[in-house]
Amino acid sequence: QVQLVESGGGLVQAGGSQRLSCAASGIIFGINTMGWYRQAPGKQRELVASETSDGTTNYADSVKGRFTISRDTAKKTVSLQMNSLKPEDTAIYYCHVNGYLTYSDYTRRTKNDVWGQGTQVTVSS
Repeated sequence: QVQLVESGGGLVQAGGSQRLSCAASGIIFGINTMGWYRQAPGKQRELVASETSDGTTNYADSVKGRFTISRDTAKKTVSLQMNSLKPEDTAIYYCHVNGYLTYSDYTRRTKNDVWGQGTQVTVSS
């Protein structure tokens, strides 16, 4: 069973930087997209950044130019470098992987999703 373990997060002052990392354990038969989502209190979970297997990246407009995603498919890791943090970036950040998570997924060509447990990022003003 694939599990995602996140690290990083915590309290940072506005204008500061923070790096989140995520590592997948278990056998993955093919990774499509790796990325980060976040959920602030009272709001829906939203995409922050993602990267597909061909290297295409996608960022939320609110983080473009400040956040950078990087993935290492061979190591099954994905990181999020966050610079120029703002109080509105405060949220729980979730790592996400989409792909063939089991051999059955692979043989059926069915992609599934797995999520990390979430890590709190708090930006103080």
